[in-house]
Amino acid sequence: MAVNTVPTKGNLIATKKSLELARVGYDLLDRKRNILVREMMTLMDKAATIQSEIDSNYSEAYIALQRANITFGLCEPLAEAVPVDDGLTIDYRSVMGVEIPTVKLEEKPLTIPFGMYTSNSMVDQAYLKFQEVKRLTAVLAEVENCVYRLADAIKKTQKRANALRNIMIPKFESTVKYITDALDEKDREEFSRLKVIKAQKSKKQS
Repeated sequence: MAVNTVPTKGNLIATKKSLELARVGYDLLDRKRNILVREMMTLMDKAATIQSEIDSNYSEAYIALQRANITFGLCEPLAEAVPVDDGLTIDYRSVMGVEIPTVKLEEKPLTIPFGMYTSNSMVDQAYLKFQEVKRLTAVLAEVENCVYRLADAIKKTQKRANALRNIMIPKFESTVKYITDALDEKDREEFSRLKVIKAQKSKKQS
């Protein structure tokens, strides 16, 4: 860029402004990246905790279901009595310009959909455990999707920040130096020319 830039004061001012904007842009992108990284790390810790809870509840639910099958018989007819849950909604919120989802499962009064005479405590326990697994799965789906989107945004932000730091800023700095050096050289030549003219005038006058 420096080679193709005419070394004028106007171009020097314009290039300095571009350099300042590039530096400000890099600082903003770096701050954005740090905020997104902190948000992602927090969510990753949360995801690990939720996954552990899901594993624990799944284990307890399947144990309860096995006991129910042993003590009560096959529970498939009872499963047909469980209503379809369509209370899942997905919305979005913005974190530093990154759209991340919010998954909500409608909270309903937790009731057993089958009667006391058609089940036993093991069936009820299995049902309640699977309900908790469903709730946690909705939370985990939100968190993991947020982590994925944040990671993608961090990658793009880092790429832009690197382009500014490693390409644009050095290029503008090089151009500023080139124009400054050229203008300084021009000033020196002009100063030398004026000295010669002044010396010639003084010689003629004498």
